[in-house]
Amino acid sequence: MKQLLTEEKVFKDPVHNYIHVQDSIIWRLINTKEFQRLRRIRQLGTSYFTFHGAEHSRFSHSLGVYEITRRIISQFERGSYRDWLPEESLLTLCAALLHDLGHGPFSHSIEEAFEMDHEDWTCRIIMEDTEINTILREVAADFPDKVASVIAKTYEHEIVVNLVSGPLDADRMDYLLRDAYYTGVNYGTIDIDRILRMLRPYNGRVVVKESGMHAIEDYLMSRYQMYWQVYFHPVTRSSEIILRQIFRRAKELYQSGYTFGFMLEPLRELFQGDITVKHYLQLDEALVQTAFMQWTQEPDEVLRDLCGRFIHRKLYKYVEMENLDSEMIAAIRSSFREAGLNADYDLEVDFPTDLPYDVFRPGDAFDSKQILLLDRQDKLREISEVSDIVRSISGIHRGRYHLYFPQDKLQKVIARLPAHLSAIFAK
Repeated sequence: MKQLLTEEKVFKDPVHNYIHVQDSIIWRLINTKEFQRLRRIRQLGTSYFTFHGAEHSRFSHSLGVYEITRRIISQFERGSYRDWLPEESLLTLCAALLHDLGHGPFSHSIEEAFEMDHEDWTCRIIMEDTEINTILREVAADFPDKVASVIAKTYEHEIVVNLVSGPLDADRMDYLLRDAYYTGVNYGTIDIDRILRMLRPYNGRVVVKESGMHAIEDYLMSRYQMYWQVYFHPVTRSSEIILRQIFRRAKELYQSGYTFGFMLEPLRELFQGDITVKHYLQLDEALVQTAFMQWTQEPDEVLRDLCGRFIHRKLYKYVEMENLDSEMIAAIRSSFREAGLNADYDLEVDFPTDLPYDVFRPGDAFDSKQILLLDRQDKLREISEVSDIVRSISGIHRGRYHLYFPQDKLQKVIARLPAHLSAIFAK
């Protein structure tokens, strides 16, 4: 049951103008130490190396996702739609607010390095002995379980999951707008007001009035452009690669018995693979960057070099390759070793791919990842059946190989490489 604040709280926000908090539970969740930690986790990981304005946090993004969800629910409740249950409003708002609670430092990079999933950590933080759990249990004993099930996408009512995690969810809408704003690009400037007005609860999921199709086309095109111009920017990929290599090298050293000159308990547990929720919540970007700065003085040459590159933005250069197979990669690595380079760390192969939208195929059942349009006869059609624009970017995995390497090291030994490789890396 909702408990309203005696006075509405308002956050000034550069993307949504204002973020409104009316529920006591939401206000108290925002002020927990677990949620405040998100101020110390950047939304876009290492993208600040490429777009210097991209310093915004998971905290501001989470508030934005909450606000978009609040606006959608408010519209559903004003319309008195029979497919929306008002008693699920608080559950949906809590899940929207807390959906990124489990992100670690530099977000997805640390997940890849340690094979973790931020959604699993979000659920653990919600379910274990935390301030978040205590507040949620005041609503009902099983309320933390319900919030966690929405985030894990196992909640019984798909429409609630749709709002927090779906093809047209509040998460995507906020990060497109917010990331575009802070990186200074125009690709993500979607017409969110139009999109929100066109959303409807229908047969257990969120659909779009057919008259709103053009706003959805613009949304999908914006997502397509943002991935290739911002999220997969090759310079950002370079910084992510170095970050992953630092974690990999530090983990290798730890497991080999190496004695670090500087080590904190959360990192020790992370390398051991048995980190507790208590110590995971101590992991933020300030702690990790402090460790990296200290590790620039480590005796291990590889770790010292990688940390120096990350701290001082001495990133790897890259060359593009149209075609590359495992035999070619092995041959290049072998040539690097013969030239005196460390092929395990001085060469990284990257192949970013994205599926902007999965096209509907006639005869298939509608998928939870697809956007459905509701026409005037209350019939549903999947958007790629109707839109030529959506079809043009659907069902296509696009990507190109990039070879990353430390140019300063390579230039010292480039004469030792075979002529065809010298020509490639000298570009």
